Amino acid sequence: MAKLTITSSRWEELTTLLEDEQRLRSEYPKVAEYLDMAARLTGTGDDQVDAQFDLRFVHYMTGGSAVSPNPYWDIVEPLVNGHDGRHVVNGGREEGSARLAFAQMLLQATYAYAIPAPQTIEWIGDFCDGLPIVELGAGRGYWAAQLAHAGLTVDGYDSEPPDTAANASFPEVVGQADVWHPVADLAEFATRARPAEYVLFLCWPPGWGDAMSSDALMAFEEAGGERLVYIGEPRGGKTGNDAFFDALSARWRLESVDSHFVSWWTDADVAQGWVRA
Repeated sequence: MAKLTITSSRWEELTTLLEDEQRLRSEYPKVAEYLDMAARLTGTGDDQVDAQFDLRFVHYMTGGSAVSPNPYWDIVEPLVNGHDGRHVVNGGREEGSARLAFAQMLLQATYAYAIPAPQTIEWIGDFCDGLPIVELGAGRGYWAAQLAHAGLTVDGYDSEPPDTAANASFPEVVGQADVWHPVADLAEFATRARPAEYVLFLCWPPGWGDAMSSDALMAFEEAGGERLVYIGEPRGGKTGNDAFFDALSARWRLESVDSHFVSWWTDADVAQGWVRA
């Protein structure tokens, strides 16, 4: 397990917070909710691993960007294991655990659906080869923040920017950042000049027949776009629609796949780099 280093002053802050249940529930309701549920749910079977995960969860969820530029990764990284040639967060158990599944739900709503491991951020930078990035469906802008922190130029857009609109996937919650990077609305995206001299980034575009992914790809093609980063599940999964995958098959070529991509054990998402055929 990756070592967690906490300063004495931070230990004192956490101790004071956890001893004041009313304050914890008021300032960090999702952390309080997790701690309430965690004790009732089956964990990994290793009490020490579970306790360390709980500590990481509390430390990074309450510390935000002040304690880490990528708290999502710092919380889950120790529970990453190899399984069937993939890197998955499962705590060392093929079936994961009920406690980890509950944490997954909270973490995805707090940060992003996909996990931005540092190796994946580096892979995206290599694939973009100096081009700026435009992320559509950026959510809280968590991935955009990680890319920007790595020195990449990235603009994020969403139909419902969480800091200015109600977003069911990323609701406003006390004690959590609404956005980690500026996220503009689609009306502002529509004013961007053509041609599309940037890499289009789609991270977990909605599935179940939603046309967002295919519409975004078609507009990108019409604007002359030539490079796409797609993070999501294969055809028939939770992300993208059939028209999106049809377009990829017909007019695009898969150039790169991130072999270090980390996924939740419950998901089948991958990180792919596509170029116009």
